[in-house]
Amino acid sequence: MSTLIPQQLVAAQQSSLETLFGLTSKVFEGFEKLVALNLQISKAALAENQETLTKAISGGNAGELLALQASLSQPAVEKVVAYGRQVHEIVSGVQSEISAAAAAQGQQFQREAQGFVENLTKNAPAGSESAIAAWNSAFSTANTVYESANKAAKQFVSKVSTVQ
Repeated sequence: MSTLIPQQLVAAQQSSLETLFGLTSKVFEGFEKLVALNLQISKAALAENQETLTKAISGGNAGELLALQASLSQPAVEKVVAYGRQVHEIVSGVQSEISAAAAAQGQQFQREAQGFVENLTKNAPAGSESAIAAWNSAFSTANTVYESANKAAKQFVSKVSTVQ
């Protein structure tokens, strides 16, 4: 075997670690956005509740209180819908970045595995044709499984996104 194989393994491991840390960073960025959104919503809700309670206390009769309560229901629904939309945008953004990175990583793995099998085939000793055929069969099967899983995952994500 050539000394290039250990170098390739180190490079592949380093690439995988960089991808992992990149994805972890993206997840934390999404988490930070969600926390910031929740803090913003909490502050606004606190201020609105204070204003509403002040109006309710200062209102002298039950009619004004009922009118105040009725006037708050529609904006509350709109705020909940807007909040849900913002959460969905944040989560979708992180999800799409992770999906893209996973697809790129899967394609890179396929290329590296194919290169490994080709290198193995070139450097195989005489009489190892059956072992090489087994490697090629295993690699072909792994590619087929990967393609099927990738297709199923994309369909699942598409259906989940459509439902939301």
